[in-house]
Amino acid sequence: MPTSHRFQSLAQREINRETFVEPWPEAGLIVADGPNDPPPSLRLANGQVVELDGRARADFDALDLFIAAHGLDLTSAEQAMALPSLAFARKLVDLDTPRAEILRLAAGCTPAKLVDIVRQMSVLEMMMALAKMRARRMPANQAHVTNKREHPALLAADAAEAALRGFAEIETTVGVARYAPFNALAILVGSQTGRGGVLTQCSVEESLGLQLAMLGLTTYAETLSVYGTEGAFVDGDDTPWSKAFLGAAYASRGVKVRFTSGTGSEALMGHAEGCSMLYLEARCLAVTRGAGSQGVQNGSISCIALPESLPGGVRAVLAENLLAAMLGLEVASGNDALASHSAIRKTAKLMLQFIPGTDFIFSGYSAVPKRDNLFGGGNFDADDFDDYSVLQRDMQIDGGTRPITEAQALAIREQAARAIQAIYAELGFPPITDAEIAAAVTAHGSEDMPARDVVSDLAAANRFLRGQQTILAVVGALQRRGFTEVAANLLEMGRQRVAGDYLQPAAIFDAGFRVRSAINDPNDYTGPGTGYRLGGQRWESVQALPQVKSPRDFIADQVGAPLATLAEVGPAAVGSAPEVVVAVGPAFGVELTRTINGLNHEDVLAALLTGIAGEGLIGRVIKVYQSSDCAAIGQIGAWLSGSGIAVGLQSRGTTIIHQKGLPRLNNLELFPQSPSLTLETYQAIGRNAARYALGRVTTPVPVQVDNWARLKLIVKTTLLHRRETEMVRPLPPMELRFDWEPDL
Repeated sequence: MPTSHRFQSLAQREINRETFVEPWPEAGLIVADGPNDPPPSLRLANGQVVELDGRARADFDALDLFIAAHGLDLTSAEQAMALPSLAFARKLVDLDTPRAEILRLAAGCTPAKLVDIVRQMSVLEMMMALAKMRARRMPANQAHVTNKREHPALLAADAAEAALRGFAEIETTVGVARYAPFNALAILVGSQTGRGGVLTQCSVEESLGLQLAMLGLTTYAETLSVYGTEGAFVDGDDTPWSKAFLGAAYASRGVKVRFTSGTGSEALMGHAEGCSMLYLEARCLAVTRGAGSQGVQNGSISCIALPESLPGGVRAVLAENLLAAMLGLEVASGNDALASHSAIRKTAKLMLQFIPGTDFIFSGYSAVPKRDNLFGGGNFDADDFDDYSVLQRDMQIDGGTRPITEAQALAIREQAARAIQAIYAELGFPPITDAEIAAAVTAHGSEDMPARDVVSDLAAANRFLRGQQTILAVVGALQRRGFTEVAANLLEMGRQRVAGDYLQPAAIFDAGFRVRSAINDPNDYTGPGTGYRLGGQRWESVQALPQVKSPRDFIADQVGAPLATLAEVGPAAVGSAPEVVVAVGPAFGVELTRTINGLNHEDVLAALLTGIAGEGLIGRVIKVYQSSDCAAIGQIGAWLSGSGIAVGLQSRGTTIIHQKGLPRLNNLELFPQSPSLTLETYQAIGRNAARYALGRVTTPVPVQVDNWARLKLIVKTTLLHRRETEMVRPLPPMELRFDWEPDL
């Protein structure tokens, strides 16, 4: 069999570095519609659930018992279960069915019923439903801030920059568990430097996480993992009841809590029980709601490559986000773990949450380079900041971030690094030197940082964790060193924990520590003209990319003083002798003096005339005033040419060889990619025009194709053509004198 060069090329594409497998339901390797998924059912007797999704109460496992007792609203259950799943799905996309009605009915649905509802829906329909069901009116975003060296100055600087970029939450983790208190402290201080009110957490073992929270070093947690089978829960050393207790323990200390789940975890742990990933996730969500958590981090999270290896995997991830929103949970919708080698695929996956909006579009946008992300890389990272900002600007979508300038980043990074330096000095931790501060201010990643004494840092972290100091000691240290605003923000975060308002579902802090949540800022989308729309000052900030320029700046280098070597000598007449006319546009040499790629007009004319003269003919230059169109300029020139051959030349450099008698758009040779034209090319064009005039056999001038030229230069092309068009006048073509010396 011959080898296809196209298939050889395709084999090298990034997408073909992925793993794709056929479904294997017995191993849980099926994302939805598994043959072992139970049919929806619910039977009540004396106010008690006696049958749940085809299983009698005597056969209930731990999850069934928990869901039956805490995860179902029995006041709406019978109505919800009796409603056909297709009719329920239509209510989800029906703009006349309010979100509150969906929440009421969904609370009475069993896990299998929830799955049966979303199986009726396409990806587009689920996106429409997600836009309606999101808990909070305004979407937001969460960042990951870590680094391989676990350097406190770099953590603080990166957290400050992330806060300034608009992230409402910042999460860190550890490579070495004993670093936890210092890492948590660094991002707390950095975040409150960047913007007061950013919530922070340190992802560690749950009891240690609670200890950090009680010290005041963290303000939210999402490390409480739940699973869709009893076996996975046992391997996780927990039960639904213990998770509920731990969630309550966090909340009692004023710490906001999200549970974590997602398609694929049970299969990965070997406890899928032959059921589909989406059905097991629906059980997780019922447990999450029953445990009283205000929200969930779901979207497959660290297991994402597993559902993506199977048919419909990305659709299932969207479906699980929608199910969580239907249950009234705050949704931090994944998009954090590295999901694909392919930039196309990872961006397409993101769009399912980015376009409709979720409470947190990323449950961890990597605000550091991928290589520094201790969560296992980031699907989007610090190298993608500009791309992400442009996506928001392109679609007028609030993706939860804002562009900032380099000067703003450097200033806030230095302030945060200085703040953590002051804390280390005041509290007797291993000192952070000025050299470390300078490195952290300009660093992109941990490779830009000097090494620290790891043993001393870990010993100090242990002492801090065992000691009596809390966040109040940090506030005092900042006050003594003059960081009053950062100290005030930290103190206000403590006060907000006592108030407890940010424990509301989907709560974040807006400017001035104002809580925005599903309680006081609920999603009110009911179709066009309703719900959250990016506008006003926020839209202005999204538009203000640092790389945005005034349109006039794009053509400034094409405008110069009128060429002294060109002069009009009167109306152009029809030629009689063999010649080639070079017809130029109305702005040529006057309003515009260079081509789009910077060639001087006089050099371009000289090259064309040199090519014509090289074949023994005379070149005559005329200016066409009545049109800025290249084809029209060339056609008019051909009418006036004694040989019937002309070169048409727009001021930006686009060129044509035309012959009298041909329709305007049917030419001898066309050179549309003006950015690729060189003086040598123009000389070859002049030579070919002369050969056509002499009736000689002519090989067309090779055309260089740059597929990126339009992307790079279409704005400049538009502005140059506008300037050319502004010079159009109802005047006859004019003869030009060009003072030049042929280079033969």
